[in-house]
Amino acid sequence: MPFVSIRILEGHSQTRKNEISRRVTEAISEVAELPKEAIWVVIEDVPGSDWFVAGKPVREPKSP
Repeated sequence: MPFVSIRILEGHSQTRKNEISRRVTEAISEVAELPKEAIWVVIEDVPGSDWFVAGKPVREPKSP
């Protein structure tokens, strides 16, 4: 049973995450010749302050 873990920057709508999950599931199902019910997808939202590119946060942390 394939398990797919996707990490994305927070802020995406549930509709968008549903679409990502649907398309990933369809692609794996087609290529691996598996039923969609055998494919698990988890989407994790990551705050921009915890996501780094070139050693710098994608978004600055919000002040408390």
